[in-house]
Amino acid sequence: MQKTSLGFAISWIVLCAIGLHYFVNFSWSISFTDSFVNNFLLAVACISISNMLGYYQPKNERILYVLIVTLALTLVIVYISKYALHYIFIDYKDYLDFYNFSFPFRGLISFMCLGWCALANILWYRLEEQSETQQRLSAAKSLAKEAELNKLRHQLQPHFLFNSLNSVFALTMVNPKEAGVMITKLASFLRGTLKRDDELWVSVEEEMEYIQLYLDIEKVRFSHRLNIEVNVADDTLNLCLPGTLLQPIVENAIKFGLYNTSSKITIKVDVTVDESLLKLRVENPFDPEMKATGGTGFGLTAIKRRLYLLFANPHLLQTEIEANNLYITTLKIPQKNDQDHTN
Repeated sequence: MQKTSLGFAISWIVLCAIGLHYFVNFSWSISFTDSFVNNFLLAVACISISNMLGYYQPKNERILYVLIVTLALTLVIVYISKYALHYIFIDYKDYLDFYNFSFPFRGLISFMCLGWCALANILWYRLEEQSETQQRLSAAKSLAKEAELNKLRHQLQPHFLFNSLNSVFALTMVNPKEAGVMITKLASFLRGTLKRDDELWVSVEEEMEYIQLYLDIEKVRFSHRLNIEVNVADDTLNLCLPGTLLQPIVENAIKFGLYNTSSKITIKVDVTVDESLLKLRVENPFDPEMKATGGTGFGLTAIKRRLYLLFANPHLLQTEIEANNLYITTLKIPQKNDQDHTN
C-alpha cells in the first residue's frame, strides 16, 4: 500500500512538471521544483488531515469544522509554497508573474484536494467503524444464541431427573430391587449426558443409544404397562441431529400416553430420511377428554426454540392428532451440510 502511494505521488509530481514545461514553457528545473514544492506540501497536509481524523471522528453537525480546518491548512500550504518559491526563483520575473497570476487557482485546487481527502477519510473511518460494530453485534448475537441453546439444553435435564428420582423413591418402598436397577440405569444415563454435554451435534446412532438408556429407565418405572417400538432406518445412522432433542419428545409421549390409564400402551419411534431431511416421528395414544395436570408445556416449547435458533425455521416441529386418538410429533432436521433445506 505504501509503495503504491509513493508511486502515485512521484507520478503526479512528474505529470505536473511535464505540464509546466510543455504548456507554460518553463525549464525542467523550474517545472520540477514548482511541482515538488506544491505537491509535497499538499501531501503533508493530506497526511495531517488523515491522522487527525483517525483520532477524532466529527459528528454530522460538526463536518463544517473539518472544512474550516481544511481551509486553514490550504491557506498555510499555499502561502508557505508562495514564499518558498518566491525565495528560490527571486530572479525569474516571468515565473513569478505566472505564479502570482495562478495563485488563486492553486489555492482553489489545493482546497478541493484537501476537502476531498477529508471527506474520503471521514467516510472510510465511518465505514470501518460500522464494520467493526457489525462484527461486534454479530459476535454478541452468536454468543447470546449459544448461551440460550445451552440454557435450553440444561433446563430439560432436571425435568426428567426429578420424575425419575420420585419414581426411585416410590420403588424403594415397594420394590427395592427394581429401585436399585433403576438407580444403576439412571447413573449410566446421566454419565452419558455429561460425556456429550459439549456436543451440539450427535449422530443418530449415538442419540438412539442415549434414548435407549432413557427408555430402559422408563420401563423400570412403568413395568409391563409400557411397550416401546423403535424403528431406525439403516441409512440414517450416520446422519446428525442436535443432541438431547428427542428425549423430551419421548418423555412427553410417555407421560400423556400413560396418564389416567392402567392399561398397556405402545409408544412408536420411527427414524427415516426423506429428501435429505432427517425425520423423527413419535406416536403415542392419548385420551382427548382427559387433561394432564402439572405440565407446563416447556419441553416442546424449548425444542421449538432450539430448532428456530439453529435453523431460523419455525416449522421443523409439527404435531397432529389422528382419528384413532393417536398424537404424533414429527421432527425434521436439516443436515449440517444442507441446513438451508428446511422444507
